[in-house]
Amino acid sequence: MTRSPEPPPAHVRAAFGARDAEPELIDGGPAWRCGDATIRPSPRPAEATWIAKTLDGLDVHHLRIGRPLRSTDGRYVVGGWSATKFLAGRAEARHDEVIAVAQRLHQATAELPKPRFLDARTDVFAVADRKAWGEEDVPLEADLGGRLFDLLKEAQKPINLKPQVVHGDLFGNVLFAGNAPPAVIDFTAYWRPAEWAAAVVAVDAVAWGGADSGLFHRWSHQAEWEQALVRATLFRLAVHALHPLSTSQSFAGLERAAHHVTALL
Repeated sequence: MTRSPEPPPAHVRAAFGARDAEPELIDGGPAWRCGDATIRPSPRPAEATWIAKTLDGLDVHHLRIGRPLRSTDGRYVVGGWSATKFLAGRAEARHDEVIAVAQRLHQATAELPKPRFLDARTDVFAVADRKAWGEEDVPLEADLGGRLFDLLKEAQKPINLKPQVVHGDLFGNVLFAGNAPPAVIDFTAYWRPAEWAAAVVAVDAVAWGGADSGLFHRWSHQAEWEQALVRATLFRLAVHALHPLSTSQSFAGLERAAHHVTALL
């Protein structure tokens, strides 16, 4: 039985101006709505502070961004928690629109310098990212993605795309609310090409979002799209093979997406 996430404690809510708000878990967590604030765990303060400062100054046409909230004493992180203004909406199966959001967002982040904290990250996703790009060698569970990773790796060719700050996990983190512009939440920074970030959305959508392989074809006008898809698929295969909660059931969709990518090559 999975344990329910713990809500932000009273002193954290008070620090972000939500003292009297009753915490409401958002879509299973780990973020909580507390009145007009969304408060989420931030175990890496340097990263959370960088993201807050970056998003505070980011302006993207026809896109809502969760503006960071400072605590009463000016901090972005209090007791391992950070906060943004609550954004209404929900994730929907509008996969082409999410890829379009990725393009607009990454035009705005194209000139940001590389954050120093990225090289120090050691979580599953960071290790899988470096594995996919040949920057780190770690063993992968064969039946949960490692075997397919080794096969697909043979399809890699040199890629000539410029790395930049991107949101590497947009699938499920773009919200739609009526006629309002789409909203981007839970910014997860990577230093990779913008085309790769769009390809990750496409792979996720085909693997787990009900999209068909036509999504891959509709965005083939992007630069070096096939190789971006290869690297995005390698990334997700590595994540799946390394993640302790992965199962053969969750692998089925990713395996299907990988075969569709292979058919494009």
